[in-house]
Amino acid sequence: MDKHIVIIGSGFAAYQLVKSLRKLNADTPITVITADSGNEYSKPEISHVFSKQQTANDLIRQSACEFAADNNILLINNTLIESIDTDSQTVHYGDNAITYSELVLATGASALVPAFAGNAIDEIVTLNSLTEYEQQQDKLACAKSVLVLGAGLIGTEIAMDLASSGKSVTLCDRASSLMPTLLPPFISAGLFQEMHGKGVQIRLNSNVTAINRHHQELVVSLSGSEHIKTDAVIAAMGLKPNIGLAKKTGIETDRGITVDRIMQTSASNVYALGDCAELEGKVRAFIQPAMLSAMALAKTLLGSPTPVRLPASLIKAKTPWLPLHMSGNTVRKDLSWEVVTESNGLIAKAFDKETAQLVGFVVSHDQHKAAFPLLRLLPAE
Repeated sequence: MDKHIVIIGSGFAAYQLVKSLRKLNADTPITVITADSGNEYSKPEISHVFSKQQTANDLIRQSACEFAADNNILLINNTLIESIDTDSQTVHYGDNAITYSELVLATGASALVPAFAGNAIDEIVTLNSLTEYEQQQDKLACAKSVLVLGAGLIGTEIAMDLASSGKSVTLCDRASSLMPTLLPPFISAGLFQEMHGKGVQIRLNSNVTAINRHHQELVVSLSGSEHIKTDAVIAAMGLKPNIGLAKKTGIETDRGITVDRIMQTSASNVYALGDCAELEGKVRAFIQPAMLSAMALAKTLLGSPTPVRLPASLIKAKTPWLPLHMSGNTVRKDLSWEVVTESNGLIAKAFDKETAQLVGFVVSHDQHKAAFPLLRLLPAE
């Protein structure tokens, strides 16, 4: 079979793979098939469109046509895959079929939206893609008040940006602290104070029981019989890897599409990458793992099997009222913390109580300069 790499998806991971492949080989045939427009953009920038007054078009770095031409690929956009035959190594879409020597599933993840009670569930906004923002940008621009469901990294970033743009914002989560999977309580408390002090209404330990439309407003009902009126509701409650196509094909899945260290799935010559991939029990929905995985996978696809090696990843919270960089284990209850607070920010180091080994850190403000030296001291994943 002639060499022909087919990639399903056009998100960050997929396009990083294309760029990595082209750095190594300019001519190998590559086809990208995507359900959306295929325009290149940076998804993290969606969290900051409100304060910058940006439209969806402002976020486009390259059009699909420009990206395809610059990288010498065939790009088939606005197209859904109907089936994959791993025996004949064929992808079927519409009335067409295309054969591959290697297939990469970069199908991404979708925003989680629980099945709340109420008559306005369909009005919940998600901002997990350029297309989703494009569909909702006019509605959000007109909204004077917004309730954000989910106080993780993305929800907190969005809530802060909305407030910075002058909107009345409520941030709601059933957890007891902000960004609970990334920040220890004492730093989360500082973030709470910053946001609350600037007018963000925060409801923690709160479950949404219903969302209903009442005339021109949405009414969000919380546990404890509180009802909050708002113009719009944004769900930022986490992501669910898009594994439907893989499952339909008979490829092994768990939370994500399970892969080994060379990103290969249970099917021969089929690989997975990005937010849909699960490596050693973890789905890593961050920029750095996607970049490193794409670089390694490019070598594998071109004939040099290369295991993915993942050093500790640096996570940047784009929260300008309290900018944070963090990595490693920062929320375990058995950690010993060493905290230095200065006028230009704090450095908080987390140590394993038994081994006294550095296992994580959080730095704020101008102390971000300490992040990379600390990062090099952390164990690899």
